[in-house]
Amino acid sequence: MDKQLRMTHQREVILEELRRGKTHPTADDLYERIKKKLPRVSLATVYRNLEILSATGLIKKLEISGRQKRFDWDPNDHDHVHCIQCQRVDNITLAAPPPLVESMHQGGYRITGCRIEFSGLCPKCASRQEKHQLKGEGSMPCSSCSVPKLSDTQRQVLHALANSSESCGSKELAAATGLESKQISCQLTALKNKGYVASPARCKYAITDQGKEVLG
Repeated sequence: MDKQLRMTHQREVILEELRRGKTHPTADDLYERIKKKLPRVSLATVYRNLEILSATGLIKKLEISGRQKRFDWDPNDHDHVHCIQCQRVDNITLAAPPPLVESMHQGGYRITGCRIEFSGLCPKCASRQEKHQLKGEGSMPCSSCSVPKLSDTQRQVLHALANSSESCGSKELAAATGLESKQISCQLTALKNKGYVASPARCKYAITDQGKEVLG
């Protein structure tokens, strides 16, 4: 499928940025970096091209425990570990296939894929937590890691909702922020997944108490 995919300039820039960082960013994270090179690109375009690139096997899409999708520059099979505090995602190498896979083979199955996900605290969060515990402060979150990360567009949407006296629709938010309707829809989905936005009525949205706290 790689040969059938038309490699547009936008896709080249997205691939280059994803491979250059060698991390596991969300579409929002990538958009903030890509728009510096392509000022006219929209978030919806970045989303769409990431889905296409992952479908053709050029990159890998990670859907970790129902959290916001992340994307991996390395399409080869490998496993991941994510920090439950700052949401950082790293690659992890297993020395041998887990016993479960071997037992499935014994049961007559022909295994075509396996995804193993580990969770815990990254080195920075673990170190910070240990320091807090030594001070007798209990299990406190890392102040630098636990601060929620919002893209500029997400912050715009939240501000618009916070300034509205009633629930808003996508068109109203687009008018208030100057963003495209598709872009608004993508941001609302991401913000709902984070718990910052609720939908009290069909196609209507409101900021939650957690969303207000994030704005400060």
